[in-house]
Amino acid sequence: MFITFEGIDGSGKSTQARLLAEALRMGAQDVVLTREPGGSPGAEEIRRLVLEGDPDRWSAQTEILLFTAARRDHLEKTIAPALAAGRIVISDRFADSTRLYQGITRGDLRAQVDALHSLMIGREPDLTFIIDIDPAVGLARAFARNGTEERFEEMGEAMQHTMRAGFLALAAEFPARCVVIDGARAPEAVAADVLATARERLA
Repeated sequence: MFITFEGIDGSGKSTQARLLAEALRMGAQDVVLTREPGGSPGAEEIRRLVLEGDPDRWSAQTEILLFTAARRDHLEKTIAPALAAGRIVISDRFADSTRLYQGITRGDLRAQVDALHSLMIGREPDLTFIIDIDPAVGLARAFARNGTEERFEEMGEAMQHTMRAGFLALAAEFPARCVVIDGARAPEAVAADVLATARERLA
């Protein structure tokens, strides 16, 4: 099974992806935990290009190409081999983030994102958890990390509000695979809901 976590910056999705991987491993499941952009050597190089630097460093169209290139390498080197070996793959972000960050919030480019995804990636997750949280809270959390990968956070709270609305719209668009989880609770409570849903789908 291919499981992804999505949500605005600071939503806690990375923590929840890690907690789910740990819980499933304790249940003797063979799990690969990965992330996007990144997850393979080539994709990690592209990650540095797109997440660091000035917010206006790349156009939305260039970002779509860069993220798709990273995703293709990730798919070839990490995701597809693990799934073929019968492992569970859990990824912190996948194509839904590109559909929103580049496809909606930076112009009406969703059709271009989907066309390129269909041509070069050709698969969707089996299950997507959307960790939902208030954008102001998420942005405060994101900046508190004091990291170097804050290019998208620096685009401001208005973008995060657009992202949140976009993720909720995606959940309505893909109800068979998307599950919205309230991320405004203690991480342990969020993790319990995530694990229960994952176990139900795996069964």
